[in-house]
Amino acid sequence: MISLVGWATVEFHAPVDSNNPFPLTPKGWPKPPRNNFKNNPITEDGFQLGRKLFYDGNLSSSGDISCGSCHQQQAAFANYDHHLSHGVNDALTTRNAPALINVAWMKTLHWDGAINHIEAQPLAPMTNPKEMGQKLENVMQYLRNDTSYQRLFKDAFGDTTINSQRMLRALTQFVGSLVSSNSRYDKMKRGEVEFTSYESNGYQLYRQHCASCHQEPLFTDNSFRNNGQHLNKFNDVGLYGITQNREDSLKFKVPTLRNIQLSFPYMHDGHIYSLFQVIDHYTQKIDTSRKDIDPILTRKISLTNRERSELVYFLYTLTDSSFVKNPRFAPEKKTIVKNPHHAYDRN
Repeated sequence: MISLVGWATVEFHAPVDSNNPFPLTPKGWPKPPRNNFKNNPITEDGFQLGRKLFYDGNLSSSGDISCGSCHQQQAAFANYDHHLSHGVNDALTTRNAPALINVAWMKTLHWDGAINHIEAQPLAPMTNPKEMGQKLENVMQYLRNDTSYQRLFKDAFGDTTINSQRMLRALTQFVGSLVSSNSRYDKMKRGEVEFTSYESNGYQLYRQHCASCHQEPLFTDNSFRNNGQHLNKFNDVGLYGITQNREDSLKFKVPTLRNIQLSFPYMHDGHIYSLFQVIDHYTQKIDTSRKDIDPILTRKISLTNRERSELVYFLYTLTDSSFVKNPRFAPEKKTIVKNPHHAYDRN
């Protein structure tokens, strides 16, 4: 447990770098590319307000879809076991929800990089008709009419003024606190445990074949790359849809490998359900002669069955159990009070 003055008290088991502009930065990690929290420091009250907002289904038009509906803690804040996210009225989106892990280090968000600031990110799913399907003015009206939110906004920001900027900043404080850095891999790096021979061999295979795009310690370089997937039934062209640059066609954001054991299904459209199938994609399924794929992938990867298993053993070491089980990141527990005057109890 760490407690930082003016910052959220977080169940955080890894050492932090107190000299970093983002005080939740683990030791040995790079500084976040942007100081998104300079004007929005994470306070305990802001964190708690953000957590309540994150799990509140009333922010959607149907009253039952929250941010946490598609970003589930047990799946490392990805969408557990659904290849596509489900929104209001059981509408299907066209993409798999990416894991909300270590977002303070991301310059852009979403598979296509459509959002370039962490505070603006919640607006996209909140107003998307297939996700939360709500109008911003309706969200504001709901929050202003709720006395519990009036108290929480006052605690977090000093007065009862409720506006969209404060709502987005509180959500940012919660999401920004989702730092995952206490996996078996991290403990190995800190000298607390030793890898097995399988894990160690898998680590070397990762460094040889995967580290160019999935760079340590974040296990992503946050770039956009064409990894050899074909245009799907949704005609999703990725980054090209944002930049209109033909060279960006079918480029999608490189996801983090942290907690990859838990965040299946994989790829932007969730069409791959196991890590072995992911490895098969890179070793067997890519047409290396395609001119549009990333240059790194034009060199064919060859792995034996044993090496495939060793690589998966290593990827499992990136699972941070303390992160996905941390009660501070879970919905607030509600106390259910049994009514002593229930009709069935009357004489």
